[in-house]
This record gives sequence, C-alpha cells and structure tokens, in this order.
Amino acid sequence: MTVSAPDAASSPDREDHLVAGFAALAIAIHILEAAFPSPMPGVKPGLANVVTVVVYLRYGIRTAAWVAMLRVLVGSMLIGTFLSPTFLMSATGACASLVVLGIVGSLGRYLVGAVGLSLAAAFAHMAAQITVAYLVFIPHPAILSLTPILMTAALIFGSVSGLIAASVDGLLRSGDGRGK
Repeated sequence: MTVSAPDAASSPDREDHLVAGFAALAIAIHILEAAFPSPMPGVKPGLANVVTVVVYLRYGIRTAAWVAMLRVLVGSMLIGTFLSPTFLMSATGACASLVVLGIVGSLGRYLVGAVGLSLAAAFAHMAAQITVAYLVFIPHPAILSLTPILMTAALIFGSVSGLIAASVDGLLRSGDGRGK
C-alpha cells in the first residue's frame, strides 16, 4: 500500500496559516477578556475585534470572517460557553459586525479607516445582541431601556478598538513597505 502526497487542494496554504495565526491571537484575547469582570452583562471591551478589523483591512472580508468565526467558536469552547446564551449572543454580534464591515468597507474601507470600521462593527454587534436578548431571552420592553447605555459602551469601546487597530495596521504597513 502506498501513501501519496496530499494534493494542493488539501494542503494548507498561506491564507490558512494567516487565518490560524490571527484566530489564535483573537482567541487568546477573547479568553483574557473573559477572565475580567464586566461592569454589566453584555459589556466588555471587545479587544479581540481589533484583530478582526486589522485582518479585514489587510486581507479582506473572507479572511476576517474566518478569524471572527473561529474566535467565537473556539473561544466559547475553551471558556465553557459553547451553545449557551453567551455563545448565541457572541455569534450573533460577530455575524452582524461582519455584515456591517462588508457593507461599510465596500463604500471605501480606506476612506472610512479603522476607527470608522470599528465603530460601525461595534454598533452592529451591540444592536444584534440587544435584539437577540429581547427576542429570545428577555422579551420585556425594559431590556430596551438599556440600549442607550449599551450603545454608549459600543461608542467608547469601538473607538478605542479602532484607534488600536489603526495603530497596528500602520505599524504593519510601515514594516512591510506598503506605507500609509
């Protein structure tokens, strides 16, 4: 019996290695954030999203989607929230963020920049989570009264994440000779 070498379609390529590396970084940040207390349910800095925005700017929506989805899936398995309400909220927020990244980015991702993309994604993420919380878990109008507080958190954390993503992207650009 002879074993043949895997064909090119089944062996990992450069993009697979990029996705794995960026996903590992995002998962590590996701796990670290889970270890810190939250000021209120549903509110955390979302610094793993910095990785998603940087990946989106450098490699596009397809690679960013892989990184974000792997982060949510593997991160939830590692912290023990897989298939829990937390997982559903995280997955829904990530999907909404990716859709908005694609839409806003198609308008000109370099015109909008990392901060604009991060803010749009943060607002989409929070809006999706509020919607799921209301429709699935707490179908009471009182949950909607948290919207201003949660959207303010999205504004603050989305801005911070966007500034970090812009800085990281700038450093990467200067390091690979592509400039600004």
